[in-house]
Amino acid sequence: MYPLNQIRFLLRITRTHGIMRRYFVVNGFDGALTMLGLIMGFLFSEPSNLTVMINACLGAAIALGVSGVSSAYVSEQAERRRALSELEDAMVSDLSDSAHAEAARMVPVLIALVNGLAPLVISLLIIMPLWLSTTGIILFISPIYLAIAIAIVLIFMLGVFLGRISGVSWLRSGLQTLSIALLTILLIYLFEVA
Repeated sequence: MYPLNQIRFLLRITRTHGIMRRYFVVNGFDGALTMLGLIMGFLFSEPSNLTVMINACLGAAIALGVSGVSSAYVSEQAERRRALSELEDAMVSDLSDSAHAEAARMVPVLIALVNGLAPLVISLLIIMPLWLSTTGIILFISPIYLAIAIAIVLIFMLGVFLGRISGVSWLRSGLQTLSIALLTILLIYLFEVA
């Protein structure tokens, strides 16, 4: 395992901090909206067993995670190799033993992990009330409504995070992402009752 200062160094020389943040937010948002959509679909449909809901949500969460890891790794590995090749051409030398070559190998792995873990972890947080309810833990509200509330809060927090990064109003940014979540709920409702 790489020490944290080595990881920071590799990210700095490749200028990929921003890419990792974007992947975290984009795929975290995808995970949250996907779970929200699934749970809303179950809510507006025939009553379902919580285990069926958990399995459907877990299947989607795992698929999002695997897709995120594999797609980011393949694309970032190609980009890093290309950047290293261009740098070698510009410097007219072999950089295979340099920090840049190490970054070309390691940064795609880091970005892939962020890209895959963001939707998986956020999805697991959202479905946690469903799972807790099946273990016999009594929740203060329905596990389905609690899962929906967690999804909405996480979507709002992702917007807040974006606002803080971009230097705009965190509240405005949070409300923008929240409006997307509410629009998603409305669209699902309209399609379910139609």
